[in-house]
Amino acid sequence: MAHAYTPGLRVTALAALQKERILPLKGEVMVQKGDHVKAEQVVARTELPGNVHSVNVANVLSVLPDEVPSKMVKKIGDPVDVDEPIARSSSMFGLFKSVAKSSVKGVVESVSEVTGQVLLREPPIPVEVHGYVDGEVVEVRAEEGVVVETHGSFVQGIFGIGGETFGDIHMIAKSPEEVLDASSILPEHEGKIVVGGSLVTSAALEKAVSCGVKGVVAGGIDDSTIKDFLGYDIGVAITGTEEKGVTVVITEGFGRIPMALTTYELLKSREGRKASMNGATQIRAGVIRPEVVVPLEQRAEGGPAASVVAGGLAPGTRVRIIREPHFGALGTVSELPSPLHRLPSETMVRVLWVDLDEGGARHLLPRANVEIIES
Repeated sequence: MAHAYTPGLRVTALAALQKERILPLKGEVMVQKGDHVKAEQVVARTELPGNVHSVNVANVLSVLPDEVPSKMVKKIGDPVDVDEPIARSSSMFGLFKSVAKSSVKGVVESVSEVTGQVLLREPPIPVEVHGYVDGEVVEVRAEEGVVVETHGSFVQGIFGIGGETFGDIHMIAKSPEEVLDASSILPEHEGKIVVGGSLVTSAALEKAVSCGVKGVVAGGIDDSTIKDFLGYDIGVAITGTEEKGVTVVITEGFGRIPMALTTYELLKSREGRKASMNGATQIRAGVIRPEVVVPLEQRAEGGPAASVVAGGLAPGTRVRIIREPHFGALGTVSELPSPLHRLPSETMVRVLWVDLDEGGARHLLPRANVEIIES
């Protein structure tokens, strides 16, 4: 029997998941191995060096660069405030005085007698890494961070906007086909992750931000909605750094596409539970998928490796079509022919037969045109 491996989106009711929570620079780890942490809990922290600003003291005081150190009223390491004098000079028996002032709040970092420049550094920027999911610390990396393991439901999306957030799941759509519009978002949804059906509108996203909604999960989204919401075309890049006030995870694709029934029913069964979500998406090398994680009290068997490793294509495998025609459609692999098949472009590729859920039509497609829906 023919067999192939292909990228897949994972949708599972119970899996063991491990999340690395790593600092950008070495710092302090706040928890120990075996500790149980919450999504909002700080597990590690550090400080990034502040921005550097240059003051050309030689020019300001009209002195030679090698005279600057003797004109300084602030020494290296001294704190300074905005508009506070850092150097002074006088001429003509003290009748004319010049003052060089600090442009920022910070400290004096260096004084150069070669260039006459004084470097001022702003205060360090604190950086905190949170647990992201409720779970157990299974590994501590000294001065770097931790690995948190959780057991629960896991839904990967196809596209997302915004970074990490968490809140209780609230179902708005009554069916996978229902559109999530502005009238569906209410003030009572503040702090929650709301789940729609086939499409989320631009007005709904704006209403979600104004109501303090933490996250939105829907089947589809229009490209024009993304541009309207962000104010620019997103292009082919990584998302997740947008600061719009709400995180969005799209489970099926672009346009009005009903949420897969398996995904909808899984999220519905977890209504009222605390979930963590991340809209970060990267479709090039080093693929990153947006996700929704719902920690549970149950434990998945087999450990994280057995729970999240993708399987292979085989008859009966559930797949989603990821290229036109039939983009976004769901179906089941019915046959995997071994011989190469010639496409209209004259390219020879491996193919498969897929029985679509909607209408039951059977289509012959390149294997690269589908992705596995893992469960």
